[in-house]
Amino acid sequence: MNAGSPHDPDGSSGKDVGDKSRTTLIERSIPLTDNHVNSRDLFLSSREILIVHGEDTYRLRLTAQNKLILTK
Repeated sequence: MNAGSPHDPDGSSGKDVGDKSRTTLIERSIPLTDNHVNSRDLFLSSREILIVHGEDTYRLRLTAQNKLILTK
């Protein structure tokens, strides 16, 4: 993901995050404690992450109301 503003940290400006031409590999570690991951650790640099499960890709979004939405 490309760096963007604090309100658009992935630089996508609402465009399709799946656009491979704008994607940069970011490696980071996320702590796992007793099979738990803190959502704050997932959304440090973006309000949306992509999860690849088999051949499917899902979007996990953090809403303005601090809710999580998972879509295929």
